[in-house]
Amino acid sequence: MTLTTTAPFQAPAALPFAALGEREWLLNCHCAGPVTDLLENQGWDVVSDPDCNVHCSSPDQRVYVGFLPESPAAARGELWHIHVKKTNGTTGWHQSFGPETPAQAVAGFLAALISSSPSRYCTCI
Repeated sequence: MTLTTTAPFQAPAALPFAALGEREWLLNCHCAGPVTDLLENQGWDVVSDPDCNVHCSSPDQRVYVGFLPESPAAARGELWHIHVKKTNGTTGWHQSFGPETPAQAVAGFLAALISSSPSRYCTCI
């Protein structure tokens, strides 16, 4: 096999994004807003309880997202709870995020989960 180039490599004059040292990283926003806005726009049920906890359920009721600042788990460092059920109703997997995780990062995680094709399976199995 012979590799040939069709055009010489031209380094860009400037990176399309700030250099990593100058980048603004997600470091704040510890409210539920970015997540609840995303989920409500996707047709999820979003309910707040009297203790200021927020509970979200996917339209098929197989995914639960909880923002639980007033729960005992929050005192142990678990503010966000995500639970996914298998089609038979048993637990598929769960993920939690602590109070220092920005809500935008949790929303990004959920956006990736929502956008995944339900028929996509890992190619390694």
